[in-house]
Amino acid sequence: MFGLSELKQTRVYQQGREEGIEQGIEQGIERGREEGERMFIIRQLSRRIGQIPQPIIDQLNAFSPTALESLEEALLDFRDIDDLNQWLTDYRIQSD
Repeated sequence: MFGLSELKQTRVYQQGREEGIEQGIEQGIERGREEGERMFIIRQLSRRIGQIPQPIIDQLNAFSPTALESLEEALLDFRDIDDLNQWLTDYRIQSD
């Protein structure tokens, strides 16, 4: 019977371990990109229309990458917080 230390030395174990590490790194990179994009959009919104209320920031933090992309395209048209609120309402209706 194989013990744990013998199992860890097998090629199958080593390959599986390496693949797991690679997947973890890829997932971390993807999450980092999404978080960076989210932060960038919130900063751009703040510069465009002023301070963003925390409930809206919380809502934006829950957005999917697709939703963030749509918001990123629309934010240059916003003049004030009302425009953002209207966009959020319209986007919610389209998504349902």
